[in-house]
Amino acid sequence: MRYIRYACIAVFAIALIAIALANRELVLLKVLPQEVAGYFAVNPTLQLPLFLVIFMGIIVGLLVGFVWEWFREHAVRAEAARKGREVRKLEREVKRLRGEKHQGKDEVLALLDETG
Repeated sequence: MRYIRYACIAVFAIALIAIALANRELVLLKVLPQEVAGYFAVNPTLQLPLFLVIFMGIIVGLLVGFVWEWFREHAVRAEAARKGREVRKLEREVKRLRGEKHQGKDEVLALLDETG
């Protein structure tokens, strides 16, 4: 199973390298469209290789998806925490009730009663 994982990683790495080599030309990134830039005094631009733009788009998309999913699952995590607190409360109550049941009895008889 480990070799299959390594093979998949290798294929993925080769594909990323091929994309990077095929898209090495520089592209001009502008912050604002030309029509809107006329209203402002500055219009910052940046020249990057196209593969960096593609990879940054993928990374930003993944991060937005992870954050979105984390917010979406908030209700599930809150419910699990509530159930965990309830379980701990009930375990304490069972322990207390078992102690009350065997109070005043011989320790050996109490142990035999618990196991049986």
